[in-house]
Amino acid sequence: MRALVVDDEQLARDRLVGFLRKLPDVDVVGEAGNGVDAVRLVGELAPDVLFLDMQMPGMDGLGVLESLKQRPHVVFATAYDEYAIKAFEVHAADYLLKPIRRARLEEAVRRVRERMEKQAPAPFAVDELLARIEAGKRRYLTQIPVQRGRQILLLPSNEILWFEVEFRLVFAYVDGDRFMTNFTLKDLEDKVDPEVFFRAHKSRLVNLEHVRAIVPWFGGRFKLVMRDSNSSEVELSRAQARELRARMHW
Repeated sequence: MRALVVDDEQLARDRLVGFLRKLPDVDVVGEAGNGVDAVRLVGELAPDVLFLDMQMPGMDGLGVLESLKQRPHVVFATAYDEYAIKAFEVHAADYLLKPIRRARLEEAVRRVRERMEKQAPAPFAVDELLARIEAGKRRYLTQIPVQRGRQILLLPSNEILWFEVEFRLVFAYVDGDRFMTNFTLKDLEDKVDPEVFFRAHKSRLVNLEHVRAIVPWFGGRFKLVMRDSNSSEVELSRAQARELRARMHW
């Protein structure tokens, strides 16, 4: 199955490509960051399936489909469920809500395979589509409860620079301060948005939106320089450096 991935967000595109490359018999033949490039690459590469973001600046996902002379199978991938009926109207094979989970992606690939074997579109009913969307939704914590003395404070997750394990306790770091949580790092990894938080080290989970720079360190390792008043540095392990490099193309 030849796949083309179209999304204007680099991190979302990297996540989807990473999942697809781990599936057997799926070949990611190209990527596009906008609708115009998507139309051109469909013509040049003739993919079997198009993983297509709905909302993009300029030409959106529906605009891409309207511009194609030969339309491959389509799986929409978007953060917005209000486009579901539109996806149904253009006979999309499936509709994935971001952040995309591997299991749902595998299911979407299976649906495309079935269509390819039948050599004909087989759109599912609207109620089934809506049920899939509702089942596929995953709510991530936008506020993290932390302790300060006897108080329980709620920190907006987008303000947290990183989480770190110290003596089996997990602390949330914000600019100039830290707070103890009642979570394990694995709990937090499941509860925060994986498009934003990255496991930089076995003991650290970093908010990529607060990373200012990636600097070399000794032993083939790197440090992440954070966007706080102290330009804090967080260690990036060698193994995770490879994963982050593949994800961000640096």
